[in-house]
Amino acid sequence: MADALAGVLDSRAVSAHIAPDFFDTGRCMLGYPIDELAWLVALILAGGVVTGILAGLFGIGGGGIIVPVLYEVFGVLHVTDALRVQLCIGTSLAIIVPTTLRSYITHKKKGAALPQVIRAWVVPAVLGVIVGSTIASFAPSAVFKIAFVLFTGFISMKMLFAGDRWNLSETLPGRALLSFYGFLVGLVSSLVGTSGGAVANAILTMYGQPMQRAVATSAGIGVPITIVGALGYVVAGWPHMNELPPLSLGYISVIGFVLMAPVSSFTAPYGARLAHWLPRRTLEIAFGCFLLMVSVRFIATLV
Repeated sequence: MADALAGVLDSRAVSAHIAPDFFDTGRCMLGYPIDELAWLVALILAGGVVTGILAGLFGIGGGGIIVPVLYEVFGVLHVTDALRVQLCIGTSLAIIVPTTLRSYITHKKKGAALPQVIRAWVVPAVLGVIVGSTIASFAPSAVFKIAFVLFTGFISMKMLFAGDRWNLSETLPGRALLSFYGFLVGLVSSLVGTSGGAVANAILTMYGQPMQRAVATSAGIGVPITIVGALGYVVAGWPHMNELPPLSLGYISVIGFVLMAPVSSFTAPYGARLAHWLPRRTLEIAFGCFLLMVSVRFIATLV
């Protein structure tokens, strides 16, 4: 009897010892505290709302918001610095696909897009994306940060201070130069995780196109760019699967995509309606301020 009682007491002692650990693990998911994950989910969802509105408002995919948000999220999840920016960019491109598509559909209904520009840009833009995705397979993360800062800084300065003074012409260029611009849009988009809308907007406005028409056309070219870009980042990240967080598909976080894409896609049409309501100069200033803030954020990560 004494031995049996001692056994019961020992078992209770063991249970009392392991219970706190059990409940501690119960508050974790995928090895991370649930309260911490809850904040990250809230951050991703909020980023999705802002991304969708910006996508419709400026004809961009929203990568300028998605990449910084995911950069902080993946930092908390301890993704290695050598791959964190690439994972942000690949996930951003995947998220942008449905967002850009809905934005373009809304703009197209209003008849604002330039179909001849979209046709001229599709093939060279896709080639640019392929080149950029190839660079992503071997370039260090600093290359992507610097590219991001340069393109956001230049375009924000153009929108805020240059106005029409930086315009090259009042009409669109010939086919050859237009194709080169398409390649440039695709290349930059794949290096910085956007749909190329910011670059496309800058190019079209420098050739005398109204901001609303530039926004609509940028949304249209963003659809093939983001699809090809996302696939390219899957391939580029495949050799690093053992270094990436759970539920990653190459350089695309499936969790990030599932949480942010539906929200941003839902809010994109509201931004598109707002773009057709705001005056041109107001739209340009808002876009410039947005890009300037994003540029400053990434400069901070380089210091």
